[in-house]
Amino acid sequence: MRVSKRLVILFILLITLLGLLLWQNSPALILQEYGAFVLLGLAGAIFANSTGAGGGVIFVPIFNQLQLSSDQIVATSFAIQCFGMVAGSIAWRDQYLKAIQAQDTSTSIWSVLPQLLMVTVPFSIIGIWTVQYTPLITWVSEAENTLHWIFGLFSIVLALAILGSLKHLKAEEQVQLVSSKDKLNLAIVAFLGGMVTAWLSVGVGELVAVYLILRRFSVTMSIAVAVMLSAMSVWGGIFYYIFVNPMVLIPIACFAGVGAIIGGSVAKYLVLWLNPYQVKVFFAVWVMFMGVVNLPI
Repeated sequence: MRVSKRLVILFILLITLLGLLLWQNSPALILQEYGAFVLLGLAGAIFANSTGAGGGVIFVPIFNQLQLSSDQIVATSFAIQCFGMVAGSIAWRDQYLKAIQAQDTSTSIWSVLPQLLMVTVPFSIIGIWTVQYTPLITWVSEAENTLHWIFGLFSIVLALAILGSLKHLKAEEQVQLVSSKDKLNLAIVAFLGGMVTAWLSVGVGELVAVYLILRRFSVTMSIAVAVMLSAMSVWGGIFYYIFVNPMVLIPIACFAGVGAIIGGSVAKYLVLWLNPYQVKVFFAVWVMFMGVVNLPI
């Protein structure tokens, strides 16, 4: 039953993209010009749904090279992630249900996932809206390089913190409860991450995943939380770029979205193929890469 539901949702996502494409003038010409963006969406979604960090780290530099405006870059990246991160969320949801039904140690490790989402999702969306529906949305365009420097350097510091603590993270994953302090910290991290995501189309998933990993929650479960959080966050923010400031480049979003659906569906298996320690190293290296890429140099 879960498989059929998953296929129905993926089918709806693909039909939506097809409908948007056919709505455009000269779909055949658009296919020739933008078809290669399927590969971009595929690559972005694989890394995004393997780390929970969001696909913006792949999309934003490419879109910068194409000399798109800041609004077009963020809006189109949001749109692509609405499809890729949802596909990844479906795959991670299946893993969560499998762990719960297994009735073993992983059951307890994964059981906090809904609670973590209930804490982080509302504050992430509020953070996005705080930027989108206030003068902060204008301020960011004036301080774009500054924000990239801040986020890039912050990501590098986080990556170094994870790599520096790896010797403490080799221990077998234990059952971890969400304390009141965790809830407060996660609410703050999600809110600030939502604001960063509104500016750069990436951020909240990475920051929450880093917090959970450093708090020694299951790394695989932490990535699943980050992917689902990112998916709900971009859907919370995309309406601004549909109704208030329609800047989504639909041809790019359509083809990259197809690749993102495929990449999001298979990314989970990359993480599950690695052991928890290898996943932590992979995550830290990816966060480091994100930081370097976001530096405006």
